[in-house]
Amino acid sequence: MDSKPRLSPADWITAGFTALLAEGPSALRAESLARQVGATKGSFYWHFADVPTFHKAMLDAWETAMLAAIPQELAKAHTTPARLRTFGQSAPLIATPTLATTPLGPAIRAWAQGDEAAAATVARIDAACLDALRDLLHSMGITNPEIGRLILGAGVGLAEMHLRDGQSPEPAMGSLVDLVLALR
Repeated sequence: MDSKPRLSPADWITAGFTALLAEGPSALRAESLARQVGATKGSFYWHFADVPTFHKAMLDAWETAMLAAIPQELAKAHTTPARLRTFGQSAPLIATPTLATTPLGPAIRAWAQGDEAAAATVARIDAACLDALRDLLHSMGITNPEIGRLILGAGVGLAEMHLRDGQSPEPAMGSLVDLVLALR
């Protein structure tokens, strides 16, 4: 008799992100996820009290991964202008390999349009990104807070466009950062 290995909460969360990327937030239900992973709903409820608890676990996992990724992205370059360029170019496409190989930001932002908990999580990630951008910009003498919002907003939009047209956001973000640096 073939027995399947037991699914862990992390397995369910990964399945949730896979479903979110493929089908959107409506796929984040116990029954459809159980079908996707070839398990029973009982397995799902063994780990999560209910679907909202599962949603919270997904959002917590993404937030933790994203908050860890921000300093990792900043550490990839040695000068402040290079850090700004690296962060601006990579932030839209930060993938969290333990969760999904495709950047989750656009899918979670879509989820946040109709879910308060997802919206609050996105707001915290945006605040962390804006803090990092503000610090980088301030260290270069750029004090207008709207510049950070402009860079973040451009990155969010370019990540969404990337999913549709496949074009890397890196060249456009690099041009935007170059423009900001040239104007200082």
